[in-house]
Order: sequence, then structure tokens, then C-alpha cells
Amino acid sequence: MNPPAGKTVARFSRFSALALAAALSLTTIAPAFANSADFVRGLWPAAEARGVSRSAYEAAFAGYNYLPKVMDLTKRQPEFSQTVQQYIDRRVTNAQAQKGQAMRSEWNQTLTGAQQRWGVQPEIVLAIWGMETNFGGFMGGENTIHALATLTEGGYRTDFFREELLTALRIISDGHVQPRNMVGSWAGAMGHTQFMPSSFMRYAVDYNGDGRKDIWNSVPDALGSTANYLKSFGWRPGETWGYEVKLPNGFDFARARQLERAPLSQWQSMGIQRVSGRAFPRGGDVGRLYMPAGANGPVFLLLHNFDVIKRYNNSDSYALAVGHLADRILGGGSFAQAWPSGDYALTKTQRAEVQTLLNRAGYDVGSPDGVIGPKTRAAAMAYQARAGLPADGHISGRLLDALKR
Repeated sequence: MNPPAGKTVARFSRFSALALAAALSLTTIAPAFANSADFVRGLWPAAEARGVSRSAYEAAFAGYNYLPKVMDLTKRQPEFSQTVQQYIDRRVTNAQAQKGQAMRSEWNQTLTGAQQRWGVQPEIVLAIWGMETNFGGFMGGENTIHALATLTEGGYRTDFFREELLTALRIISDGHVQPRNMVGSWAGAMGHTQFMPSSFMRYAVDYNGDGRKDIWNSVPDALGSTANYLKSFGWRPGETWGYEVKLPNGFDFARARQLERAPLSQWQSMGIQRVSGRAFPRGGDVGRLYMPAGANGPVFLLLHNFDVIKRYNNSDSYALAVGHLADRILGGGSFAQAWPSGDYALTKTQRAEVQTLLNRAGYDVGSPDGVIGPKTRAAAMAYQARAGLPADGHISGRLLDALKR
């Protein structure tokens, strides 16, 4: 579960971004405090006020030193672009689906119990587990307290990470995990399904009844906590995340973009059908049309539970990968519609180039800024219609190549 963060995109060429990253990797970032000992001493009153015991506090900070490598990771974020296809192909594989099926057999009793208690289907919980840590294969190698302390001491999003640090200290003080076993990512996401400390406090459960909420060493606690998290954000039992669909010839893309969300019965009246040929179970369910590769690739109607998955990681690509992996764990196959060949994701500079070329072609998108909004999509749809292309408004490498011709 990724911590919330704003994304800053550097306006550099690919070479400059890589050069910057290389330079940062060689740079020691100075902490905001005179030394780590001063930082630890200064934090104690706040921790004590949160109910953290002195013994737990000292154990958690034993051997702590500021970690420059953690601060380097906050700076090594050059723009990286990939298509949804690339994202999913790297994460949803036959091997991953087979591992999920094996885990479903091994943890069937836990998963069945979690479904009875929280209403979340086993395959969804398994898919999140697989996406986050490869079913516990890699939960991150950083001491959570030391990583969060470094981020706080170093002045990186100080208010957010200081709060997570104090919460993590309380988790240790309450006896849920020993300090040496509280491991996770450099940003503080922890355990089998990568909870931030604040999410742990709100949603972690003691599923196995041993008095501790141990998402690091107890698979039942981790899986139960994930089900509880999804249920808390409104997971609808017995409903799926969405459907792969096919569009009719002459589909009205402009009307679809105006609708955004509509009952499945309304989408069906526009000629949309499930690729399986089966009817939608409930025509009143509200869905939104999602074309991650435009009209020439797989197309989906996404439902309420898709948005609940996004509460774990606010990314359509992530939620689609979770849903698809869940379906594959159930025995489903690849998407019915193949991904288009020759497509590629655009950097912000390339998106601005699309806008510039659309302006030159007589379509007003305003000042090129690389941010794709309704005006740019409308211009793209008009250009595509005139060029005899599917007027889907999809902004990608294929559109850029067409504009350059």
C-alpha cells in the first residue's frame, strides 16, 4: 500500500534525468538535525505522549543511524513511463497465477473465514498479496523505524513521516511486533500486504487470536487485515471488479466520454457487450468505460469494487492488475482482446509534443503543457475522426506517430 504523495515530474531529457539520478546516488544528503542522537532525544516527549514505553522506544532506536540511502531514494524519481500493458504483463503471469492458486489451497481455511467475516472474495485478497510482496517473498528490507526516522530527520515530508514514525513506535510498544521484525519498504509500508503504520492502526486485525496483530509473521493476520481494509472502504460482497467488454462498430466515443459513469443497462443500450457473451448480472450497477490502450485494445466497464481496490493504490493500472490476477487465480485466461502492437507510453515532453502538433493541425488545445485534459482529448478525437482512425481520444505513442506523418 503506497503512502500518498504528490508526483513531481522533472522537465529533463532522458539523458539528463539519468545523469541526475546517478549524481544523486553519489551524494550524501545532510540531515536537518545536528546528529541522530539529538533527533532521537528530541522525539521522545512526543512518543511518550502517545503512550510509547521507554523500553520499547530504546529498543526501536537501538543502533539507529541516519540512512543516506533512504534519502537518496526520495530523490531518485525521474519520470518513468510505461503502458498499462507493460505494467500488467510484468505483474500478471502464468507463474504468478499458479502461485496464487497454490496459496489459495494452502490458506483456504483462513481465506474462507475472512470472506465470511468481511465479504471479500479470496482471490482478491490473494491478488493484492501477490502484487504487494509476491505472496510474502519480499516484504522490503528496511528497518521500518530507522527508515521512517531517517525520512523525518532528513526533512522529507516531515509532518507525514513523523506521524507514521510515532504510530510505528506505538505498534512496537503495544507488543504487536519486535523492532527487529518490523521491516518494510524505504517509505514505511510493512508486512505481507504492505500497510503503512497509520493503516495498521485503523485496519489491522488479530485474526489468529494470539493477542497480537502481526502482519509480518502471521499470514492469517495479514490476509484478514487486507480483507478488513477493503470492507472498511465499502467492498460489495459477491460483486466483481468489472468486465472486459467489446464495442460495436460505429461506437459513439464522444457520448461515452460525456457519460463517464452510467448504469450497465445504459452502456448495453449503446451496443456494449461482455466479451463472454453473457448478460450483465445486474443492469443497474454503475460502471465507467476504461480503454487503457484505446479502442484497439482490451476495453472494460469498471464497477464500484474497482474503486475500492484503488484505495489500496490509487492507480487504474494497479487495480486492473489486481482484478486480472484475481481472475487468473480463479482459472481465467488472458484478456480476450489483444493489446495493440507498436504502442508506447508518452513522457510529459512527448504529451506536450502531441498538443503542439494538434495545434499546428488546426485543433485548439491551448498552450502545450503535457497535461491531458478534456480540451486535448476533444482535439484528438476530432483529428482521429478526420484521419479515419477510431475517434477514442486515446493519447499514446501511436497517436504521436500518426501526427508526425
